[in-house]
Amino acid sequence: MITCRFDLIFFDLGHFYLNVFYLICCKACASLEEGYLPPVTFVVVQKRHHTRLFPEVHGKREMTDKSGNILPGTVVDLMICHPTEFDFYLCSHAGIQGTSRPTHYHVLYDENHFTADALQSLTNNLCYTYARCTRAVSVVPPAYYAHLAAFRARYYVEGDSSDGGSTPGGGVAREGPAEVRQLPLIKENVKDVMFYC
Repeated sequence: MITCRFDLIFFDLGHFYLNVFYLICCKACASLEEGYLPPVTFVVVQKRHHTRLFPEVHGKREMTDKSGNILPGTVVDLMICHPTEFDFYLCSHAGIQGTSRPTHYHVLYDENHFTADALQSLTNNLCYTYARCTRAVSVVPPAYYAHLAAFRARYYVEGDSSDGGSTPGGGVAREGPAEVRQLPLIKENVKDVMFYC
């Protein structure tokens, strides 16, 4: 029995094909249980941008952390965000060195009808649940886990033959279509855990 009330999907993608991912999600849910179709929320996570957030008054210690950055959990959803679309900047982590870079979250599709405060709070709280860290991370963990899974899957597509070389376009040089190896059998003791973490 599946007890999940909703699915919240975070993506770490520049170009995004919403309809394709929606259909994939519907098929994945249907494969778990017949008739199972939870409401879905699609959120794009962007870390590579030039936006930085600073406290309004730099000298006030209650507005900054030890390194002079904004406090962890700071959300900006006015003034610098899109006037009509659902997006926000969240700095969920404490800056250890240098200026903290907030993460930009852009909601593309929301069947769960989240309020801005509810989604921002949920996103910030999820940043404390990353398995590899005891502190808050800068990007929501589902996006980190998707990146780790994709990185691991690359070895099944490219194999061990890749020498790390790249083409001028940034991709790995290949001759002809990529050969996809058979996925290895997963042992019983790791079937229910995220072993790629």
